[in-house]
Amino acid sequence: MSTPIIECRNLKKFFGTPYGTLHAVDNVSFALEEGKTLGIVGESGCGKSTLGRTVLGLHKATEGQVLFEGREIQDLPPAEMKSLRKEMQIIFQDPYSSLNPRDTVAQIIAQPMQIQGIYKTKAEINERVAELMDIVGLGPRFANTYPHEMDGGRRQRVGIARALAMNPKFVVCDEPVSALDVSIQAQVLNLMMDLQEQMGLTYLFITHNLAVVKHISDDIAVMYLGQMVEKAQTDDLFSHPLHPYTQALLQAIPIPEIGHKNSIKNVLKGEITSPIEPKPGCRFAPRCPYATEKCHSVEPAFRELEPDHFVACHLFGQ
Repeated sequence: MSTPIIECRNLKKFFGTPYGTLHAVDNVSFALEEGKTLGIVGESGCGKSTLGRTVLGLHKATEGQVLFEGREIQDLPPAEMKSLRKEMQIIFQDPYSSLNPRDTVAQIIAQPMQIQGIYKTKAEINERVAELMDIVGLGPRFANTYPHEMDGGRRQRVGIARALAMNPKFVVCDEPVSALDVSIQAQVLNLMMDLQEQMGLTYLFITHNLAVVKHISDDIAVMYLGQMVEKAQTDDLFSHPLHPYTQALLQAIPIPEIGHKNSIKNVLKGEITSPIEPKPGCRFAPRCPYATEKCHSVEPAFRELEPDHFVACHLFGQ
């Protein structure tokens, strides 16, 4: 079996707060093969974005390992980490705040190349900038445009071009279409899928939109309060969800049909467990209709129940 391009082993990221330690990412493990897309889905505040930033080293992990092409990257010297940035990039969620308002589109896309010093002359940089703008569907007339003069879709295309400037192998996509209109979302998603096929990119795609994650992902991992509760191939997860939380998420998807009355069979009740100093047991137990006494006292292991289908739930016996 080939070495995964990205592998996380028992990854944890905790933050100190005045009220205790916040377990933003807690004991997450997964492997992602080159050229594939792993979707990370869950409610706001479940740790999706923190996971992506910790994988990239933007947050230093509290515990655990992150391996890029089999190499541990968490404690690399600054010079080596800077070099590795060419291989690992991020597309940020908000195209309004992730671009420098004082720079033109050409300056924003050129900045990574200037920092890494991969081109010797300004003419080479300008040629590469023009190439990237063409790749993401931005006309040459936008080169001297400032972010505030563009709509959200074009801003996000600038962010994508900037992420691709170094010819990376791995890209964390942190809700890259959530701030866009639905019609623009489809355009940007199709662009990203085309670029993946053309350039052999590997995506960690973070979103709360189940329709989006189904469209673009090969595999999907479901997170709840910092932990992975289920991971499976996309078709398998949608047709055969095992964890009660995954089932509730899928039942909440509205069906856009005239005359269809959308209703959720199992509305989740109960209070969300605090991620600050969480108590022992399953974190979903206070909202789970199937919770037993064991669920409130013993944390379930994340196990492979079926081929490539992992779940953390006591409903499925050890």
